[in-house]
Amino acid sequence: MKGIRRLAQHLDISIGTVSRALNGKPDVNEATRERVLKAAAELGYVPNQAGRALRSGATGVIGFMMQTGSEITGQGDTFFMGVFDGVQTVFARHQLDLVALLCSSEEDPEAYVQRIVARGFADGLIISATRRKDPRIEFLAQRHIPFVALGRSLSDAAHPWLDLDFEAYATAAIDRLVARGHRRIAISAPHDDVNLGYVFVEQSRRALAAHGLTLDDDMIFRSTPNEAGGYDIAKRLLQRPDRPTAIVLINESVSIGLYRGLSESGVRPGRDIAVIGLNSPHATFLSPTLTCFGLSLRDVGIALAEALLATMPAYQADYPQGTVRRLLQFELIEGESDDYRLP
Repeated sequence: MKGIRRLAQHLDISIGTVSRALNGKPDVNEATRERVLKAAAELGYVPNQAGRALRSGATGVIGFMMQTGSEITGQGDTFFMGVFDGVQTVFARHQLDLVALLCSSEEDPEAYVQRIVARGFADGLIISATRRKDPRIEFLAQRHIPFVALGRSLSDAAHPWLDLDFEAYATAAIDRLVARGHRRIAISAPHDDVNLGYVFVEQSRRALAAHGLTLDDDMIFRSTPNEAGGYDIAKRLLQRPDRPTAIVLINESVSIGLYRGLSESGVRPGRDIAVIGLNSPHATFLSPTLTCFGLSLRDVGIALAEALLATMPAYQADYPQGTVRRLLQFELIEGESDDYRLP
């Protein structure tokens, strides 16, 4: 016996009464409640979690939507694995379970999230890779679905979000390179319309302008956010007659491919070109060591989970911070890859 309809038929009472009794609603008298619970136990009734509404707060599941595919995750995704650990650390306090919702790179993210909501098997959502204008945000807000975004967007539904402080990263990296005499400074950028790319490019322009320098469009190397993307950047960079003397990378996996592409042409980071990137477990094994900016991915996950629970009535007493909108700060990890200095 698995269906609530069959349970109601067995007891000869309405489905609504059975549902309210099973969920402890106060408008059901105690005798009826006991009768329903006893019959459910005897007949082996199992509640259908997927049939519960996403916003009801009843499934004990939180979904984390991320996009997959070789053009996105490359040879593996260390970023989200670290974030997941922090998220589940918080959810475990409340017997909540994290489920990764993997949207293929070939599928429209808006259509995917609409399907997830229609199936209703999670209490709330964490969305990532926010676009410059992201219809998922308005869709979830209009339906009063608890959610938090990892990333900002021009789409604003007064929703909670956390993002990495790419403005501070761009400024600190460029200031560091200019102080070492560099004037032809390139940057990498995402190949799609993910919002962090716009933020990073715009702030890089401002940071260079503060030193009387410009960021020409041909000094912005767009690529997929993976090792292959970094390798392609190296090849394009080396083909330029006026090769930049320094580059700042926006993705943690790109540095792996960049190093490979440079080494094949005998160009060494820190000796022939200055490189600054984002930290990752892989960066530890690069030679020369990568000068990079990093932060605790576990702490990112903890902050995300707490920001989401702060929007859900059942947990607001434990997380009273309200709507969280916060930039997470990077820390500099000095290496050898930007030792190349100009007079």
